Amino acid sequence: MWDHLSFVIKHFRERLWIKPLIVCVLSISAVFLANLMDMTEIRHFVPKISKESTETLLKIMASNMLMMATFAVASMVAAYASASRSATPRSFPLIIADGVSQNALSAFIGAFIYSVVALVALMNGLYGGRGSQFILFSLTIVVFAIIIITFIRWVDIIARLGRLEHTIDKVEATAAQAIRKRQSAPRLGGVAAFSPPNGSRAVFGKAIGYVESVDTAALQARAVVSQLRIVVAALPGTFCTPNRPVAWVIREASGSVSDEDAEAIAATFLIGNSRVFDQDPRFGLLVLSEIASRALSPAVNDPGTAICVTGTLVRLFVLWTECGKAEDVSKVQFDRVAVPELSVADMFDDAFTGMARDGAGTVEVVVRLLKALESLAATEDAAMHYNALRHARLALVRAENALKIPEDLTAVREVAKFACDGKG
Repeated sequence: MWDHLSFVIKHFRERLWIKPLIVCVLSISAVFLANLMDMTEIRHFVPKISKESTETLLKIMASNMLMMATFAVASMVAAYASASRSATPRSFPLIIADGVSQNALSAFIGAFIYSVVALVALMNGLYGGRGSQFILFSLTIVVFAIIIITFIRWVDIIARLGRLEHTIDKVEATAAQAIRKRQSAPRLGGVAAFSPPNGSRAVFGKAIGYVESVDTAALQARAVVSQLRIVVAALPGTFCTPNRPVAWVIREASGSVSDEDAEAIAATFLIGNSRVFDQDPRFGLLVLSEIASRALSPAVNDPGTAICVTGTLVRLFVLWTECGKAEDVSKVQFDRVAVPELSVADMFDDAFTGMARDGAGTVEVVVRLLKALESLAATEDAAMHYNALRHARLALVRAENALKIPEDLTAVREVAKFACDGKG
């Protein structure tokens, strides 16, 4: 349940209106709660604040905060457009979920709402007592301080928001988080997958699109109640169609699987129009590969970015191996739910195929890619060793077909010796 709640919260973070709405409600509440100070004994001990000083501060805030909010929105939109153009549109959800920018926009809009409501209340005599006027003045000073601090932090962030290096860092951090989460439960808490026996019922998704999350806890609960065994057939990131089952259901007792059970099982697979990063480590690798491929396009011609992404991918694959060693992969939370593990071969295909294809004619990219694969082949993970060699050989074949200068071919073949010496 916590994983599902965390997924929903992260989904809401990508909505720009959530934080401004919360701050607006808090601002309006603070304005009216300040009046309660006149009902306490503290009002006799606070200093007297003139109505005019508070009114002046509120007018200054009201006249400037809306302009600041408009400026913030324009800057954020420009940064989002830049990220989509220079990196890949798939990185857009990560940029829009940037906490500092959302906080800045929320602070500016919240301060504007606070100042307008407080000003109207003050000018209509709501704050007649000494205590409420002191609290309103203090709140206004606090809001001013928050705005100044937020603006200083935001200016530093907005200068980098949307830049390619910042986008790569965001994708890497998100992919690393997804890798750690998946390696902490390689089968999403279930048991090892197996081929469903004859007579198993196929369950199909309720929509056409990508699986965003699988609620294995809900699958376990349904399996316990109805005495079922469930084999997950569609991991997060899988594209679902009407003829592709998301799960297979096996009934332990006599009889067939009910339609009610099939409906409940299908509902545990959240399907959307696009892939998300949370439960799908492969998506982060694919987005990084797209960034490298776009950098290698003739219109951009930026091999340095592809080389940078290569290093990022090596870090993520090493993290995958290290997390796999550190975690207790035998831990089973849901013994009635069978879930396949991620394929290392598929992860390598997502990460390196596009870069090897689009960079085959650029010697420095091929050399760096082969060196990266050599370092991954040296790990103790057998699957990673095999797939690193496989992709190194593919990269060599592509380079031999694309490179024309003998010296470039010689350099590439020299680096690729580790994949062609008969090992693996």
